[in-house]
Amino acid sequence: MSTNTIPALLMEDRYWRSMLHLFLKQPKLKSVLTTQFFNLETGEVKIQSLKRKAGPWSTSEKAMLNLALHLFNERNKFNLSDMDSLDDNNKKLAFEAIKIRFRYE
Repeated sequence: MSTNTIPALLMEDRYWRSMLHLFLKQPKLKSVLTTQFFNLETGEVKIQSLKRKAGPWSTSEKAMLNLALHLFNERNKFNLSDMDSLDDNNKKLAFEAIKIRFRYE
């Protein structure tokens, strides 16, 4: 999936845009940005399926997934201390996504 296949309306929504920012930029998340987990036409995200898929992932990869899902919908919990597990690149992506979500320029 690429930015060309993502409806413009979703990229204008701060919840979708912050989540998609991480899924488009972080390699492990990008690998699951597929129609198996996302239906961009109907706005469906298969959260439980994504979490099951992430079972064997590293702590930092799971943290990125949890952050992405939390930015999309706060019912998906994220522990801020999990940011300690992120390398510099993932921290940079995380802060970019947080800025998008909370419209901090």
